[in-house]
Amino acid sequence: MTDSLPIPLSAPLTPAQQTMLVNLVRRAARAEIMPRFRTVTRADATTKSGPHDLVTEADHQAEAMLARGLQRMFPHALIVGEEAVAAKPALREDVSEAELAFIIDPVDGTWNFVHGLPLFGVIIAVTRFGRPVLGLLYDPVSDDWIIADEANPARMAAVQGAERPVRVSSGGALSNLQGYMHYYLMTQARQDKVAPLLPALARCIALRCSCHEYRLLAQGAVDFVLSDVLNPWDHAAGVLICQQAGGVARMLDGRDYNTSISKGVLLSAANEATWASLKDHFACLLDN
Repeated sequence: MTDSLPIPLSAPLTPAQQTMLVNLVRRAARAEIMPRFRTVTRADATTKSGPHDLVTEADHQAEAMLARGLQRMFPHALIVGEEAVAAKPALREDVSEAELAFIIDPVDGTWNFVHGLPLFGVIIAVTRFGRPVLGLLYDPVSDDWIIADEANPARMAAVQGAERPVRVSSGGALSNLQGYMHYYLMTQARQDKVAPLLPALARCIALRCSCHEYRLLAQGAVDFVLSDVLNPWDHAAGVLICQQAGGVARMLDGRDYNTSISKGVLLSAANEATWASLKDHFACLLDN
């Protein structure tokens, strides 16, 4: 509901502005990401929250280029990048207060990138007072993207060829569901609770790349994404794209997703019935 927001919301980005956004992301990928792919090594990477949370010059330089370009295009917007938040965590809290914010994940899937796996992406989320209103999931390797805004369905596009709509799966029985869960990012106590529940599903893995996890969810290749690490640069765009592809995305306790939420479990699924089935199956995660 917009009635409770501080000021009336303006419309989503125009088609021309969305094209400008895509073009900026493509330029950053060509200039700062792809030239470093399979040339950067593990020795070149540094770590953030742990030994497997890697960051490279591609992350830093792509984020800087994207932030500069977005600030020129939208001078009154708040621009927040993953690496900027790593250096100054308080920036994250500003997003929910901003009428227009752009959240950047310059190289989502840096572990894959560093180890030569072509499974990484650029994520851009546009939020208004913390609520996602546009999402972009870009693949630098194939040079294609999925984009959606709150007024239009999710669609996939590439430089060559017309846009085509994407649609989530039809879901199904619990034993037939496939999805992604960030199991190894959970606390040991949560892992112990969840592990016995996994065999009831058809398949549950992780790609170490939220960009491609949400892309595959939106295209109907899998049925759900579940995570209790709520970094907005990982999820805000995917939540909006899931919803605009016909799916359901909300917190496991029923709250609507907002970037101000830092604790809890986010479940994005193919439809209401699938979401409810998974919510019941993983009800143990509602306990702290």
